[in-house]
Amino acid sequence: MTTIERSAASVDPAADVETLYRDGIVGLKGAFSREWVEQLREDMMTAFWAAIQRPGGAISRGPRRWYVEVHPQDISGFLDLVTHPWVQALSEAVIGSDYQIVEIGFDVPFQGARNQPWHRDFPSPPDTYEQHRLTSLAFNMTGVDVTEDMGPFEIAAGTQYDDGRTWNHEMFPPKDEWPRFAERGIRKFPQMGDISARSALTIHRGTAHASPIARPVLVLGVDAPAAGHEALHDVVVTRDYFDALPVSVSRRLRCRIVDELVPIEQKHDIEGLVMGAD
Repeated sequence: MTTIERSAASVDPAADVETLYRDGIVGLKGAFSREWVEQLREDMMTAFWAAIQRPGGAISRGPRRWYVEVHPQDISGFLDLVTHPWVQALSEAVIGSDYQIVEIGFDVPFQGARNQPWHRDFPSPPDTYEQHRLTSLAFNMTGVDVTEDMGPFEIAAGTQYDDGRTWNHEMFPPKDEWPRFAERGIRKFPQMGDISARSALTIHRGTAHASPIARPVLVLGVDAPAAGHEALHDVVVTRDYFDALPVSVSRRLRCRIVDELVPIEQKHDIEGLVMGAD
């Protein structure tokens, strides 16, 4: 049994599902080695510096903060991530045995990034605000040890079931509701190797980043078949890469198959994040 498998096996999946449904987020400490994460950080920052130089290569998430969707082949540990026992078990328990992989990308704030407005990443479906059923998950992995001055991710626990249909774009609650989210807000300080899973409907924000060290965080998105978030992304792989994937992965990967990879033109723009909150 590998180190990764032992780490996942030490956590009770039922307890993690309960935490996720209650708080909208759950984590696993030490899921990967620091050496593995060092390579992940290098992959993300290499992709960022290539993307930021071309039009449409990176999407602003506020001042000095960007999102970049990447090809699975750009992340050397992609297969390790999607076959991690904790990722697989949690996805099956929450989404179902037919869950799909629809997104691979990363967020990265730099020094000078400001507080984001409280938001969710897309409108809530009736399955969630009426029936309290989650139809998608976002797995996150930090590329650095997060400290207080690195603009830690802040999440308002338990808000994934808020209706939100009257909010701006059904994603941005009005400022007079912000104190409620601030009261519930929990700042996260993951260390290299930790992984979390959250509902992207749980209200959250990136906070002000004073550190000269960038804080890249990987995003792996999984969906129920009818969730519809595949349309926000464009996962692309080459034929030889796809054919080499285990069937357990290739059957879940919602992607286009091409002869040669070309740079991605980003699709998941969130207009309300461009200016920041302050």
